[in-house]
Amino acid sequence: MSDTDHSPIVTTPAGRLEGTREDGLHVFKGIPYAEPPTGQNRWRPPLPKADWDGIREATCFGPACPQPPRRPGSIYANDLGPTSEDCLSLNVWAPEDASNAPVFVWIHGGTLIWGASKECYYHGARLAREGMVVVTINYRLGILGYLAHPELSAESVDGISGNYGLMDQIEALKWVRRNISVFGGDPDNVTVAGESAGALSILYLLSSPAAKGLFTKAILQSSYLISTPHLKERAHGEMPAEEIGSEVGKKLQANDLSALRAMDAQDLVDNAALAGYLPFGTVDGHLLPAQPADIFDRGEQAPVPVLAGFNSGEVRSLPFLAAPPPSSRAEYEDVIRGRYGEMAKEYLRLYPSTDMMESNFAVVRDALYGWSAEKLVRQQSEQGLPSYLYFFDHGYPAADAAGLHAFHACEIPYMFGNFDRTPPLWPANPDTTEEHALSDMMVSYWSRFAATGTPSAPGAAEWSAYGNTRAYMAFRDKPEPDAHLMPGMFEFYDYEISRRRKDGGIPWNWNVGLASPPLPDEQR
Repeated sequence: MSDTDHSPIVTTPAGRLEGTREDGLHVFKGIPYAEPPTGQNRWRPPLPKADWDGIREATCFGPACPQPPRRPGSIYANDLGPTSEDCLSLNVWAPEDASNAPVFVWIHGGTLIWGASKECYYHGARLAREGMVVVTINYRLGILGYLAHPELSAESVDGISGNYGLMDQIEALKWVRRNISVFGGDPDNVTVAGESAGALSILYLLSSPAAKGLFTKAILQSSYLISTPHLKERAHGEMPAEEIGSEVGKKLQANDLSALRAMDAQDLVDNAALAGYLPFGTVDGHLLPAQPADIFDRGEQAPVPVLAGFNSGEVRSLPFLAAPPPSSRAEYEDVIRGRYGEMAKEYLRLYPSTDMMESNFAVVRDALYGWSAEKLVRQQSEQGLPSYLYFFDHGYPAADAAGLHAFHACEIPYMFGNFDRTPPLWPANPDTTEEHALSDMMVSYWSRFAATGTPSAPGAAEWSAYGNTRAYMAFRDKPEPDAHLMPGMFEFYDYEISRRRKDGGIPWNWNVGLASPPLPDEQR
């Protein structure tokens, strides 16, 4: 690395980059890691960026992937500026004196529909000041990132389609492996981290043979280990991914692949969303050889330590995920008995009728996020990989007043150290000594895990690995170590989901609680 007019310049294998100097950091934004996935390259694997001559300026974030508008009034809505199908870029924050530093690669959330690496609360400066090289990446979203289609499979050398966003993430990690040393990072000490759909992406990365060896640790915040469509066959109640793609093409009045490729990118993503297209990974036999849950059960996932957890109020900001409560407690209990049979007694213990809305929020939280987090940590721990579970239950005045105690994603400003970088409708974080102290501890826990595999923070409680004691860290007004989170919760869902998986015809996604189909017979 060298300086010209006080601006840092690095020479990567593809060419030279000029960034900016910011308070002891070298910052490079909008670095292309792949060729534009446009024209005939729409819905094809990413191609590594070709070499360039001269010095390329890397001082502005690259455009976000085209995406539909957020839901009106969303606290997650943020001005992302210009969008473009030419969106495969990443950003780097590195200490000026970085040498062989741990690398922290952040994959943004947004339901695989929304978001970008340049969102305000993903600013990497605070984490980089802990001695890490921080990377945030863009990837293809929505129909551009996840469409499977028979014609796409036919033109693929592997006979597959879908998973283009996952391919982008893998290509970005390959770029990190090839290039990060010139920024002062250690390519052999890379942690992938993400929240919500970013954490779902990491589940896919942990499950994908193509990603093995590209990272050494993983952080999953509010991940969800859901059933996933197969490319060509119906499984777990999910339509084949190719059939989903064909149907959305018909709804868009695009009769073949050439018509889909000819559509304007923004019109395509807007109309696909209006047509009900929801992006997910595809079990294609290659990138995702099997259901991620099956891969984890067989111990075939990447053998890396994980740090995973969820928030107590996940569904408070996502109320549409929960079924509306019935008119009476008696009706609530009758519905649950009809859905859960001999498991209804335990269900009603965990989610009583005394506060039906709270129970409806909690059941979705636990079925999606709680079970997934503990499942991941348990599975890695059973392979002898020290792994760590957390439960974020911290409230603050603006969030609590809005009924959003510990809502989905509210931990992000704390672990990134970015209270002053949140979306316009986000409940404002208090600028107090106590709040900054909690944030400082979370920044330290996350960065030390990325550096060493053990989360720690000066002057804070010791965070024990999950292990045989089922240890976890609760983040309330301060970190509080504890054990055996929500007794009975994990066992309930592990048994319920195992029965659905054995049945083979029922998803284990959001159809839980009052929205659950009758639980299949245990003997199937």
